[in-house]
Amino acid sequence: MPNKKEYARPVPLSSKLVQNSHLFSQLPEKLVNDMTSHFRAERWHKKIYIDKQQLLQRFYLLLEGRIELIRTNPETGRSITLDLLYPGDGFDIISLLDGRYHEVTYSPLEEIKVISVPIEKMREWIWTYPELNRQFMPYLAQKMREQEDKTTDFALYDTVTRLSRIILKNVNKIKSYTGLKDNEHEQHLINGLSDEVLARMVGSVRQVVNQHLQHWKKEGVIDKQRNKIMIKDLQAIMDDANYISSEF
Repeated sequence: MPNKKEYARPVPLSSKLVQNSHLFSQLPEKLVNDMTSHFRAERWHKKIYIDKQQLLQRFYLLLEGRIELIRTNPETGRSITLDLLYPGDGFDIISLLDGRYHEVTYSPLEEIKVISVPIEKMREWIWTYPELNRQFMPYLAQKMREQEDKTTDFALYDTVTRLSRIILKNVNKIKSYTGLKDNEHEQHLINGLSDEVLARMVGSVRQVVNQHLQHWKKEGVIDKQRNKIMIKDLQAIMDDANYISSEF
C-alpha cells in the first residue's frame, strides 16, 4: 500500500477555497468563514491509494480533477464504474449518510485537489444549518437520479446506446463557441477517458468499446488519439444515444 504522505501535499486553505465547492458556494460569508477552520486542503497524485477507512472519518469534496468510483467482483476481477466525480462532487456521500463502510475504490484520473472536514462535523452542519441543507438535498437528489438513469440504461439499452450517452454526459462542450462552423467539433472533447475506463462505465469490455469507437472513427463521427476523443458529428452521437437536441 503506498504511503499517503508520498502522494499528497497540503494546500493553503482559505474561505474562498471552501466556497469553490457548490455545496458551500451560496452560504453566508460569515458562516463559511466559521466553517473554514474545520477544513484542510490537499493535492493528491494520480496514483494515490485512497484509504476507505479514512472516508469514515472525513468527508471530502473534490475541487480539481476527476475521480472514478469503481466496484469490483473479487472472484472474477470484473469492474464497473459507478460514477465519475467532477469538481464540486463530494465523496463518500453514502458513508456520510449511514456511517457504514462502503466497498468501492476511488481512482483519481489525474492529480486532484480536495478539501475535507471531519465527517461528524459535516453531519452536524447538515442538521444545524438550513442554508447548507437546501444545497445538499438537491445535490443528493441529482446523484440519486443519475444512478437511476444508469440502472435504466443498463436494463433497457444496448452497448452502443450506453456508450453514446456516457460520451454525451462527459463531453467538454464550450457553448460560447463563435468560430468557424468547420472547426466547431474541436469544442466537443472527451479527455483522459481510456477505452478501459469507458468500458467500465458502460458495463462492457475494452475490446467491444474500442470496436465501436473505431467504427465511429471510420464513419467520420469522431477522431481519436490515445485517450482523447474529438467529436466531429455530434448529431450522430445523439442519434445513437436516442437523444434529441433539446435533451443534451
